[in-house]
Formats: sequence, C-alpha cells, structure tokens
Amino acid sequence: MLTERQLLILETIIQDYTDVGRPIGSKALERQLPVHVSSATIRNEMSVLERLGLVNKEHSSSGRVPSLKGYRYYVDNLVKPDATDKQTLESIRTSFGSQFFKSDEILAESAQILSEMTNYTAIAFKPESSDVFLQGFRVMPMGKQRVMVILAMSDGTVESQIFNLPKHINGEELEAMVRVINDQVVGLPIAQVVDKLNESIPLLLHYVHQPRGFLDVFGKILDKAAQDQFFIGGKLNLLNFVENGDIDQIKTLYSLIDRYDDINDLIGNSGENIQVKIGNELTNSSLANYSLISATYDVDQHGKGLIALLGPTNMPYSKMIGLLGTLREELASRLLDYYNLYDE
Repeated sequence: MLTERQLLILETIIQDYTDVGRPIGSKALERQLPVHVSSATIRNEMSVLERLGLVNKEHSSSGRVPSLKGYRYYVDNLVKPDATDKQTLESIRTSFGSQFFKSDEILAESAQILSEMTNYTAIAFKPESSDVFLQGFRVMPMGKQRVMVILAMSDGTVESQIFNLPKHINGEELEAMVRVINDQVVGLPIAQVVDKLNESIPLLLHYVHQPRGFLDVFGKILDKAAQDQFFIGGKLNLLNFVENGDIDQIKTLYSLIDRYDDINDLIGNSGENIQVKIGNELTNSSLANYSLISATYDVDQHGKGLIALLGPTNMPYSKMIGLLGTLREELASRLLDYYNLYDE
C-alpha cells in the first residue's frame, strides 16, 4: 500500500508526463504538489516508487517517468472519470444529429466523432445479437451469366455480391434454386443459415446437378456480413505515437488496424463496463507504448456492442474514460431510436 503522499507524487508525475511528455524532477514536483513537501523528501519518495517499479529513471541524473506498472496502478486506484461538460455533450449530440438510414452509419459516425475529439484511433463494434435473422434473399441477373446476390438482414443490414454462374445453370434452374433457398432459410437466425443450406442440398439437386458453387458464394456473403462488425475512426492517428519513426512498426500498425481477426484479438474479452488495457497487456507487441480503453453499450434486445479508443500510454485517462462513457450512452440512445423506428 502506498502512503497518501506517495499516491499524490505518483499522480502528479503521471499528470505532468501526460501534459509535457518529459521526465519530472523533485524541484518541479515541489512546485506542483498542492501541499508543501521538501525536495529532499520528494526524492526519497520517488526512490520508493522506483523500487516498487511504478516510475523509472531515463538516466542517472534525470527525473522520473511513469512505468507501465505505474500506469496500471494509477488507473486501478486513482483515476476518476471526468464529467463531460455541456459544450462537449452538445457537440456529440450535434454530430449525431444527421438522419441515418443504416445502423452501420451510426456506428461509423460514432468512431469518427470519438477520433476527432481525441486525435486518437477509435473503434466501434456492432451489437452482437442472436435475434438478427435473414429477412430477404434475391438474385438479380446482370447478363452474360453474371448475377447479383442480395441478402437483407432484420437489423437493416444489406449485403450483396456479384459473381459468375456456371454455364450449366440456366434462368429457370436459378429461379427454382432461389425459391428453395427462400423457403428453407428466410426467417432463420443468421448463424443457422449456412447449416440449413447444407441440409437443403438434396432438394437443390432436383434443379441443378452441382449447387455447391452457388451455396459457397452464399456462404461467403454471410461470412462478410459477420466480419463487417467494426468501424475505424482516425486510423492514421495511430501512427502519431510511433517512437523514432520506426518504419517496421508503422507498417505493422497500419495493417493491424485493417484486419478483423487482429482487431477482435486486440479487443478480447472486454467485460461489462469500461476497461483499460495498457502496453504489454495488449496482444500485439507493436502496441507496447499504447493503451486501449473500451466500453460496452447496450441496445436492449438488439444486443450489446463496444466502442474503444486506442492511443498512447500517456493519454489523460480521466478525461478519456469520462468522454468514452458519455459517447457510449449517446451511441446506445441513437441506435435504440433507429431500431425502434425500424421495428415499427
């Protein structure tokens, strides 16, 4: 357990490093602490914090900087979310003031708002709901054996893909296949569609000898729908905190933020509330100098989603946690309004 004075010194070191990004010495701390403490006493207390691994010296004569362990202790024991001021709240609500025709637009806008307000990278995940089902399925001929397959989901999502039909499938056979597929899978939860289609192959064989190719494309569209689950705001902001212009790290970070599996691994199990992961707690070694703050949001029967902020370890945690908490409330409210309108 740290003493009250040690806690105050650790908090001041972290807040100062957040503001100026340089080590802080005992003389500067003496001026900044809200209580009078001699510089000799401060040096002794900083030595204790250093032995505990909460601060580091960059070299023998320098002041101290927070360690990753120090940030972890600070977040777990000292941080209190800042209240969002009226001007910021109004700015968020104004940004959400547009009319949205798809839930995806709301998610994309939330990530953009958060990135612009922080100059960090924001990630917004769609709500995960077992209630989303396949609402409609159509195939539109495009000429020369090309067709567009269109799938409509009950949450308003529409997925489409153009592909070439095998030459042995004619228009009548295609229409028959579409009728069978509609009869078998429309109205089913998305997760059950592919399994049901595989069960339906014997029925489809009455109309075409090799339905597998067509069903594979159908499955790929569903896979794409499953993977289009997140939206990025301020992608390039991630590169602002690369140390010494490390080209390899820049390349790794830039590709990381594009891949669904990598983003999913990065977020991991984020629990039910607001969570902070710092440095080596993140799955990718390229993010050793970054922190991730994530917050879940709830849209009732439509499921729970997540919004996250990825930035440097010396971010102002109280401010960022408070802002993220406010934004998730506004995001959930806007999505509920959208779903209520859509459900009607």
